[in-house]
Amino acid sequence: WMRKASLIALLLATPLVYGQDLTDTEQEQAIDAESFKEIDLFGRFWELGEEQKRGIFELRTFNSNFILPVHHSSDINTHPSSPSRGAGTTLESHKPNEVKLQLSLRTKLLEDLLLDGDLWVAYSQTSLWQAWNSEDSSPFRSTNYKPEVFYILPWKDKWDFLPGDAQVRFAKAGLAHESNGQRKPDSRSWNYIYFGGAAEWGPVIWESTWKQRINETGDDDDNPDLVRYRGNFENRFSWRDSLSTFSLTRITRELSWDKGSWQFDFTHPVNSSKPDGLRFYIQFFSGYGETLLDYNHRQNRIGFGFLLLNI
Repeated sequence: WMRKASLIALLLATPLVYGQDLTDTEQEQAIDAESFKEIDLFGRFWELGEEQKRGIFELRTFNSNFILPVHHSSDINTHPSSPSRGAGTTLESHKPNEVKLQLSLRTKLLEDLLLDGDLWVAYSQTSLWQAWNSEDSSPFRSTNYKPEVFYILPWKDKWDFLPGDAQVRFAKAGLAHESNGQRKPDSRSWNYIYFGGAAEWGPVIWESTWKQRINETGDDDDNPDLVRYRGNFENRFSWRDSLSTFSLTRITRELSWDKGSWQFDFTHPVNSSKPDGLRFYIQFFSGYGETLLDYNHRQNRIGFGFLLLNI
């Protein structure tokens, strides 16, 4: 069950396909759906065991890489604003239908550092593109840029404190900067440190991350109430049913149920005989902060597209 459960995090949090570093036997397994279910993909992705280590400065995927050509908003944000920047650029001509894109990559800087952990650096970029708005020259409405550095500590059996069949897989700590790269009054950004980890329990994976914002003062703060709306405590529950995968993510401010967001993700392989390849992807979002520009704007969004090949 443990190996089957690891498929979920692979496809919904950090999807992976097999690269040239695998053995011939493993490459044969990669195209077999039944073998695919039995491989510890979660451990392979994070290189949690010594036999799974792949060295430093190897480029890998991080968060999901996808394109959603159909991405609809119930209430497109045409009047972005923040308490410190005031009213932003009015976007009355922007349409509710967009294309959503995400690119996310990482590489390892140090291996077997402090209790066999690894130090990683990553970069993620998420864009909302008004591709179908030819009347307004199809601009990119919003793009988030996020570099980060983080430490992953594989959780040893002797440290495990969960009852029954549940098992902690790793702990993590990191530092991140996220911004939308715009000038005032549309500039949005924040810096934060974070702590968290992941656990498996039967067919379910639970990933949790708590973020502590590094305070900015005066005119340096683009969005002083960002955590109030967008939240800083993220929990994702993932599971699978045959070849399909499901994920439910809730982001809140601390333990509050006020504001924040919900996101539901569903994937299924385009070719069922190759579950580690291209996948259909449906994403539903409800709440605040899908992007930094929309951090204090509530909306429901649904997107249809593809989870792309990853390495």
